[in-house]
This record gives sequence, structure tokens and C-alpha cells, in this order.
Amino acid sequence: MGMRIDRRALLGAAALVPLAAPYAAKGQGALTNVRFILDWAFLGPQAPFLMALDRGYYREEGLNVTVDRGFGSGDTPIKVASGAYDIGIADLSPTIRMRLTQPNVDLVTPFVIQQGSQLTIISLRRANIRTPKDLEGKRIVAPETDAGRQLFPAFARATGIDASRISWVTVTPQLRESMLARGDAEAMAGFETSGLFSLRTLNVNPADIVSMRYAAAGVPLLSTALLVRRPYAEANPRVVTGMIRAIVRAHNESWTNPDLPIASLTRRDPTTNPALERERMVANFEFIRTPDVLQGGWGNLSMARVQGAIDTVRTSFDIATPLAAADLYLPQFLPPAEQLRFPSAAG
Repeated sequence: MGMRIDRRALLGAAALVPLAAPYAAKGQGALTNVRFILDWAFLGPQAPFLMALDRGYYREEGLNVTVDRGFGSGDTPIKVASGAYDIGIADLSPTIRMRLTQPNVDLVTPFVIQQGSQLTIISLRRANIRTPKDLEGKRIVAPETDAGRQLFPAFARATGIDASRISWVTVTPQLRESMLARGDAEAMAGFETSGLFSLRTLNVNPADIVSMRYAAAGVPLLSTALLVRRPYAEANPRVVTGMIRAIVRAHNESWTNPDLPIASLTRRDPTTNPALERERMVANFEFIRTPDVLQGGWGNLSMARVQGAIDTVRTSFDIATPLAAADLYLPQFLPPAEQLRFPSAAG
């Protein structure tokens, strides 16, 4: 099994073996039910997870997976921690905060899907917000569960913003972009690909959109990760590794053939704009195809980077409680490294 293989040695191997090497072949035994929740609504970046379902990648791993939409990266970990879902994906920072402030929470991540953070503050040029300091005295709209809102203190600290001068407007996820477009707020917090492309669906000119990334301000964070309770992972290693392998397989195919996942998306919502969601999904790969991933494959993540993300959250919220990277990040559940290569072909 993948957990017993020396990943550092395998990462140096030049040979590429076929990605699909499922634990359970078709027809062998009963499928294991897995309740899986995403981070947000079914949009372009979520399409590969749906494609994995439609094309039977989870089933080939012996898994009967149900996939539900999410309502923000602050909400998904709550639902996984409660046991309502077995596995989820979400921006990792709210989970780190939960672990630091709630000792009974046992969430861990065996796999960081997006090592590049796309948390951002978005405004429109008419608001005349040219620098982060210009946000002072302004209204920022976001759900309370949005990772960009929850991690705003880190952005404020890095840019010298007086966070007490920010007025937060709380809305449901569906109303965030429309409130910004109408002028009911001067800015919004969120994921860049979600915000930019959703504003475009509201006929906002891309040239009028201003995005200020947290990463550009020097905030060292990780992004979308697979979340699971430690006891569940330890009791079900085959499930966790199989989920990772299916997710990697689907994303690799989505990069080389973007039309496949978009077909899964439009199958669920015929009103979807396929061209826009395809573009949104491809843009999301900027945060997946980091130099480390291109060089060493999916899961090529050091404990030092994980610790840096933890320490950023601790500092941002003035939390004294320590958390070691090895208590949060469990890469032993990753498949063998030769199954984690990222394809070289462009999408």
C-alpha cells in the first residue's frame, strides 16, 4: 500500500507508471460508502470532483461516494468534524484555526490540493480602492464562513490595515458578488477564481475588477486541502488513499482535457455557462500547478511550509496554543509518488 513506500525516494524516480492502480478491482467486494462535501457550489474548480464520480474513479477504488456542494471553507470543516461527512475539501486555514482554538477537534489533512493560496479582496474601480489601506472605512461583503473573511486579520497585519475600521456585511454565499456589483459594499472577500468569474456572470467588465491577493502581501498560507477526522483516517486508510488517488486522476485529466469535467458540471445544471466555467477551472490550476508540484508531483509539500501556514494563523489571531505540522499534515496516506505526477500537457 502507498503508506509503506518511501516517498522521497520515489519522487526522484524518472519512470511514470499508469495513474490508475485501484485497491479494489471492479466486482470485488462491497463498496464502502463515503459522504464527501466540497468547499463551495458546483462551479468550474469543483468540476473535477464531479467528473471523478461520473467516470467511476471513486468506484474503481472500492468507494460509493456521494458528493455535496459546500458553503464556505469555514463551514466544511465544522461538518466534517461533527461526523456529518466523512471527508471534505476546504481552504486549510479555517481548519488550522479550529485546531488551535478547539482542543477536541481532531481534523487532519493527508493531502493539500492547492498549495498556492487564492484568498483575496476584490473591489471595483469605482470604489477607488487602490491599496489595502484604502479598505479602511469601507464595507466588505462575505459570508461568515468564508476563508477570506476568517483570515482577513492576517492580510490586515501584513499590510498595516486597521482591522477595527472595516465594516463587514454578512450575506449568504449566493449574494456576495451581486451585492458588490450593485454597490451595497465596496469590496468582497473570497477565493479569486470564485469572485472574478462570478462577477463576470453579472456582466461586470473584467477591466473594472481589482484583486488584492493575500499571498502578494506576503501572507504564507496553504489553500484547498482534503479534510478528515484522524480516527476515521486511521481506521480507513484504504478509503483515504483511494479518495486521493481518484481526485488526482480526475484533476490530471481535467488539465489535459478540460471539456470532460465541464460536461459533468453542465449535466447537473443545464444553465451553466460552459465556456466561462471551463475558463474558471483552468484559471484555478494556477494555484495547483505550483513549482513544487510541477517538480515533484502532487503532495510534494514540506512540513516546513505546513508549519509556516500554522504559525501565520497563530500570529494573525494572537493564539498562544502551539500546533506541530506533523499533528495536522499526515502524508503517509498519500498514494505512491509515481501515481502523483502532474501531466506536462497544457489545458
